[in-house]
Amino acid sequence: PAFRRFQRQFLLGYLPALAADWLQGPLLFQLLQSRGFLRSQIAALYSCGFASNVAFGLISSVFVDRLGRKKSCVLSSGLCSVCCLLQLSRDFLALAAGRVLAGLGTSLLFSAFESWYIHEHLERHDFPAEWIPDTFSRVALWNSGLAVAAGLVAELVAEGLALGPVAPFMVAVPFLVLSGIFAGKNWDENYGKSRPCGKACGEGLRGLLSEPRALLLGLVQALVESILLIFAFLWTPVLEPHGIPLGIAFSGFTAASAAGSALFRRGVTGRLQLQPL
Repeated sequence: PAFRRFQRQFLLGYLPALAADWLQGPLLFQLLQSRGFLRSQIAALYSCGFASNVAFGLISSVFVDRLGRKKSCVLSSGLCSVCCLLQLSRDFLALAAGRVLAGLGTSLLFSAFESWYIHEHLERHDFPAEWIPDTFSRVALWNSGLAVAAGLVAELVAEGLALGPVAPFMVAVPFLVLSGIFAGKNWDENYGKSRPCGKACGEGLRGLLSEPRALLLGLVQALVESILLIFAFLWTPVLEPHGIPLGIAFSGFTAASAAGSALFRRGVTGRLQLQPL
């Protein structure tokens, strides 16, 4: 019972932030296009977000450990909220700043929350390490459902209620506020080891160079991620001329992704006992 209460407390803080992150995906290209920007300018705005995510990702773990993981979770919600509000602007520089903030907030979203949970699970509550996968399997299940729902909600508020492509970003703000307030009021603070940024990056680089398989895995994953990012930019201009509802299409993509993950888990752990290459 104590573990379930702790797990519920984590999910109530984390899932609203994940829902808000998904809501910002379906109509971003359409929103920027409605502002009158050229496709090259939209590509530059996308690149601002991707670049800030990559750059901050190099030092995010050190930053989170020093600032405090709970504070980093609250900061993530704040940065993403400001990003959503900046989507109301028609100024290119304001929108570029919003994409940079989105990259920073997303980097924290996928590092600070999980780091906070693992420390609390092991160090403060002394629960068995074998119970950690149970929590993250629940997160994965809920995250898949939230992704599908986000596309449907985006389509409803933008087209069904005729509020325009900026509406999903405004809907995301209350979820981010809820996540930040809940974490700030109900979670305890914890910190990691204080390490110089240069030393941490150097250790990571030496680890990659000393283990060829890790380097190869990183390169393969980087290539796959680059394909996904190109797809994230291109799918809207490809489908939009055909009159396909973008929110519905987004839900279809995320549902297919969830189905693929489920089939993979079943293939690896089920009767087939498939092994990834």
